[in-house]
Amino acid sequence: MKPRTILWLIVLITFVAVLIDIPNLPSLKILDKRITAPKFPLKLGLDLQGGTEVVLETQMDKIDPKNRDTALESAKQVIERRINLYGVSEALVQTSKIGEQRRIIVELPGLKEASSAAGLVGKTAQLDFRELVATPSAEATQSAQAYLSSFKSTGLTGADLKEAKVTFGSGQGARSGPQVGIEFTAEGAKKFAEITKRNVNKPLAMFLDDVPISWPPPVVQQEIIGGDAVITGEFSIEEAKNLSVQLNAGALPVPIKIIEQQSIGPTLGAQSVNKSIVAGIIGLGIVVLYMAAYYGILGLVADAALIIYTILVLAIFKTGLFILPPITLTLAGIAGFILSIGMAVDANILIFERMKEEIRWGKSKTIALELGFKRAWSSIWASNVSSLMTAAILYGMGTSLIKGFAITLAIGVLVSMFTAMVVTRTFMRFIIK
Repeated sequence: MKPRTILWLIVLITFVAVLIDIPNLPSLKILDKRITAPKFPLKLGLDLQGGTEVVLETQMDKIDPKNRDTALESAKQVIERRINLYGVSEALVQTSKIGEQRRIIVELPGLKEASSAAGLVGKTAQLDFRELVATPSAEATQSAQAYLSSFKSTGLTGADLKEAKVTFGSGQGARSGPQVGIEFTAEGAKKFAEITKRNVNKPLAMFLDDVPISWPPPVVQQEIIGGDAVITGEFSIEEAKNLSVQLNAGALPVPIKIIEQQSIGPTLGAQSVNKSIVAGIIGLGIVVLYMAAYYGILGLVADAALIIYTILVLAIFKTGLFILPPITLTLAGIAGFILSIGMAVDANILIFERMKEEIRWGKSKTIALELGFKRAWSSIWASNVSSLMTAAILYGMGTSLIKGFAITLAIGVLVSMFTAMVVTRTFMRFIIK
């Protein structure tokens, strides 16, 4: 690709990133129509926005060791569903395994009452099967709440369910796609046989924490003896998987104990944001001044690339490149971003020093430029790959705060490679010409 084309692409990308970074763009009036620019707010984590954090410890003593990871994931799914129904936005639910301890960490930005959070996430999931006790009237059928109230508990609960898993049918239509196979305990099989016998051609609903799942409810086709059954329907693979997870959440009820809960006020979060912005400006300013003072015109080129780097990274944080979810920025994440500012110029320093050596050996500036980039690449590649490996290890083994640091550091390293090898190189070619 021609250098001029690359330059225009850099300008275009930077312009789009600037539009994303600007908090509030004014609306435009075109042909008597008011056009409002899309907004990309920066997602702030619990430590910056304020809210509540709850740490739960699961009691796995009565759970088979081979089922403990499944039980942990099931409990996490139930808590996430509760939070979504409660309406807490940008909530984060994560699992943590430390030795034999399995914990669930719940972050609820904006929820200031720790007691509300504890009541929201601290109870064990309850699964029960309900039968239709009477034929609903026409008015009840039209009312969802009245129709739901027509179902009464059968006494068959999650404690009677042994396992639920995704299977695939071999019949026609809905019976040929993904299904959910369920297996009951010996006691549960007896209950299930009696329930299905009296409910042939009638719906049998499943409720998890008093909320129906797999709605509309499956219809009993025949009496089922033996404790094995299949839930059929127009399921996708993902829908069948989610249903099995929900059923297992009740089938493997894990006692949960709250071991820590804390509230973070918005004032503390605002102070952290302000101090982080000041630290970022100071760090960026020191690097810009040093590069300009030591390398002159080359330093100014590196400074321009560094400013573009900052603009691009912030845009990625806000949008996730429209592929991944936007990055939730925590205090540790901001620390990773500030650290990556200093790391962003190390590639430029390597390149400039190689160029100075080539010029001292009698090469022209044009040749020295190309040789400087070529011979510095191995060092740049090695240092950045080692940083990415470190970020991957931190993300895989760290807690939520460490993961935030690792993500922002990895993004910074990747973008710094782009700005050093593409942006700086393109600017230098035009300056030398």
